[in-house]
Amino acid sequence: MTIAAKGTGARGGPAGLLRYRLDLKASPYLYIAPFFVLFAVFGLFPLAFTAWVSTHEWSLLSDDHVFVGFGNYEALLTDPYFWNALGNTVSILLLATVPQLLAALLLAHLLTMRLRAQTFWRMGMLLPNVASVVAVAVIFSQLFGRDFGLINWVLESLGAGRVDWQTGSATSHVAIAVMVAWKWTGYNALIYLAAMQAVPREVYEAAHLDGASRMQQLFHVTVPMIRPTIVFTVIVSTIYGLQIFAEPQLFGGGGQNGVTGGASRQFQTLTLYLYEHGFNRGFEFGYASAVAWTMFAVIVLVALVNYLFIRRIRSAS
Repeated sequence: MTIAAKGTGARGGPAGLLRYRLDLKASPYLYIAPFFVLFAVFGLFPLAFTAWVSTHEWSLLSDDHVFVGFGNYEALLTDPYFWNALGNTVSILLLATVPQLLAALLLAHLLTMRLRAQTFWRMGMLLPNVASVVAVAVIFSQLFGRDFGLINWVLESLGAGRVDWQTGSATSHVAIAVMVAWKWTGYNALIYLAAMQAVPREVYEAAHLDGASRMQQLFHVTVPMIRPTIVFTVIVSTIYGLQIFAEPQLFGGGGQNGVTGGASRQFQTLTLYLYEHGFNRGFEFGYASAVAWTMFAVIVLVALVNYLFIRRIRSAS
């Protein structure tokens, strides 16, 4: 009774006790409230407003915004250029992501070995990611130039002919994928390196005693131990690949009437398709908003497929 009375008196009686309890329960929510307020203002509201705009024939050149329901989505799904952009996006995504993550895994494995100037090599892995994406796209566009590009000069030196990297679908996809892979390989390698350093050394020692080589240790010990990190990089790289914009936009000019992604849309991605309709052709914000929400649905679907695929691998192993 004496201790309780002292505690109540120290808080200023019943009113102080009430304030103390409110502070104890409400303070955590007040501390995290700024994040949710900012997210609601700059995240949820734009999403909801974009969904509303996508159901209208909404143009900045007109004051009338006619409600069309799912008309924009119906026009989108029947437009062959949309499916062309989706196919280009998936193609560039696969060409960039698969080699990129494999190279990152091998580089991270090399960085776990005893090398001279390890800090220098690890910092060097991050330099491509620090470079501006605009600078990277401009430089690689010059490297893949048809007439004076370094890549074509090397091909000619080896006896092969020049390649017009921008005009072909396959060649342009390869060139853009190289840009993306060069920029993000080192970043993913450092993520893998951090995960590898958390693997107990005893596991490698046991594998070494069993006669496993370094490559066998990588694929049979390291990869299963860092699987959650690999899943993370796959999902993040997939999301970025589906939203790729700067590299194809700066790689080459478009065609007539504001067409983006090459004269024949040979490397037009979903974001370039959205940009074309939203800003280059009549400011069709209603149609562009429908494209944005369709992209969101595609990203969620691909992320879900990745999750189910990884979960199936886990259950099988």
